[in-house]
Amino acid sequence: MKNEKRAVIFDLDGTLSDSIHSIKYCADQAAAAFGYGPFSVEQYKYFVGDGAANLIKRVLAAGGDTELSHFEEAFALYREIFRENCMYQVRPYDGIRELLAALKERGAKIAVLSNKPHAETVNVIEALFGKGYFDVIQGQKDNVPIKPSPEGVFQILNRLGLTAADILYLGDTATDMKTGKGAGAFTVGALWGFRDRKELEEGGADAVIGHPLELLELL
Repeated sequence: MKNEKRAVIFDLDGTLSDSIHSIKYCADQAAAAFGYGPFSVEQYKYFVGDGAANLIKRVLAAGGDTELSHFEEAFALYREIFRENCMYQVRPYDGIRELLAALKERGAKIAVLSNKPHAETVNVIEALFGKGYFDVIQGQKDNVPIKPSPEGVFQILNRLGLTAADILYLGDTATDMKTGKGAGAFTVGALWGFRDRKELEEGGADAVIGHPLELLELL
């Protein structure tokens, strides 16, 4: 493979899966219990990206609970709702299945690193792509700092027996760009996700692509 890239680490929400309606559906229900919302899809594109706890904090603040007085209750309710509805209207983006198949054909490893809770990350990936399709799946775990900490990347690299120089890191937010750059990886921004080119470039993207199959040109 050109540049000897041997693996790709993918963000999940906004990169592999179009999941904004699932997140909105669950968070709107949690917010409604406290008299807030509903909020728009465009708002949710900026509420997400830094883990479920930060999602709910942003939802509450947008509803007027700037002191986050309902956070513990709302967060617990969201997690309960999300466990049951994490696949609501979720689908892969156009071109993702073809990209993954092409990477496998080239012998590249594929991994997922998400700030979504680990159990739900596994559930979504296995529902969309099948059990065992990805080499490594890693969601948010209590003992691992969330992105933009690069620790999750390092754990995946360790499991794959690779270094940062061996991989591409693909995501759709500045948080992802900072994660990939912090790990020392070549970091690619996805324009089909939740954020725009300006944010991705300011976050430190080495490249920005508009369609999943364009990633193959960077390998």
